[in-house]
Amino acid sequence: MKLTLGKPLLPTIATLSIIGAFAIGIGVGGHIEKKAETARALESQQQLLGGQATSSIDMEPFWKVAGILNEKFVATTASSSIPTNEEKVFGAIEGLAASYGDPYTTFFPPQESKNFEDEVRGDFGGIGAEIGTKDGVISIIAPLKGTPAERAGIKAGDVIIKIDKKFTAGMTVEEAITFIRGPKGTKVVLTVKQNGDTKDIEIVRDTIIIPTIDTKLRDDGVFVISLYNFSANSSTLFRDALREFILSGTDKLVLDLRNNPGGYLEAATDMASFFLPVGKTIVTEDSGEKAPQKTDRSKGYDVFTDKLKMVVLINEGSASASEILAGALHEHGIAKLVGEKSYGKGSVQELIEITPETSIKVTIARWLTPKGNWISGNGLTPDFVVPFTRKDAEKKIDPQMDKAVTILLDPNFTR
Repeated sequence: MKLTLGKPLLPTIATLSIIGAFAIGIGVGGHIEKKAETARALESQQQLLGGQATSSIDMEPFWKVAGILNEKFVATTASSSIPTNEEKVFGAIEGLAASYGDPYTTFFPPQESKNFEDEVRGDFGGIGAEIGTKDGVISIIAPLKGTPAERAGIKAGDVIIKIDKKFTAGMTVEEAITFIRGPKGTKVVLTVKQNGDTKDIEIVRDTIIIPTIDTKLRDDGVFVISLYNFSANSSTLFRDALREFILSGTDKLVLDLRNNPGGYLEAATDMASFFLPVGKTIVTEDSGEKAPQKTDRSKGYDVFTDKLKMVVLINEGSASASEILAGALHEHGIAKLVGEKSYGKGSVQELIEITPETSIKVTIARWLTPKGNWISGNGLTPDFVVPFTRKDAEKKIDPQMDKAVTILLDPNFTR
């Protein structure tokens, strides 16, 4: 399974990555037993770093620093401590992953890995917001519908400056998540920069049940499908929603992908297949020299005629798999885009098990739209740019949805 968002819902992938080789023999101040199963899986330690022979890599600085820390370090604050041998290994692997400078390539020690498992189940204590890095800072990708974060006023694009008075500068996304999560009923205060203003927002944590999809037939005959994530069962739920749309008798469809942070790549390609003939390009995975370029094509469900009138709503909380689906429908002339520029997440990650308790999420490709556009950092620009302001929210009006409906009800509507 492949993932496309900053902090995705995860599949289980039992694949050994060569990155695991770095854990062997890093027992400083104590012997770490080499597990036989790991040793057998690694054909040669000459593949330690980037396929280079170990003898060609000067590891002396690493071992020297490890020795100095082991011999001289003294804990002087409550936050500093002497790590266990296992923690030293995990820290070294985290540093190796971080050295690639990619915010989406991350090693998950046991606690972070457990957090991911909790997210897969959709049952954990937290605030209900997808977070990631934007321009190098911890930011809100999207608040999830009906969660404490949304109710407290957290918005897509908010920059998180502090979490309970802890500055986020230098934090990883996983560290930030650890601080934000907590038992139901407890409070967390986020200091955020929102629309140019800095404010403290107190949020009461709750058990987060991740929503997937809602449907509604409006009085004006416009059918709305609101999709909140691309989870393992989202394709099935989307198919059921489309069946409901067809049975409604209308030909006017709004697909609302606002604040949808993405998820499974496979779900996005499956959903696009309902609208595209067999073989049409949905997304291209470009792994450079690492692997041949791979094109994901429509399975050809193609259940609609050219009579379909469709608008896709996006905003800066629409990321990754949302952008794949919206981009494919737009570039093949199926739907108009309305709203605000999307997040701009143009890479694909794979989750690889390192040990039963740990894993690594590694970027394996950048993805391109059907016309070969790479949207990373730029996002998708709507055909109709319609802002959604704080005043709009306070007045409980939705100018983006209103624009989509106006377009669909126009008798001269054309794709």
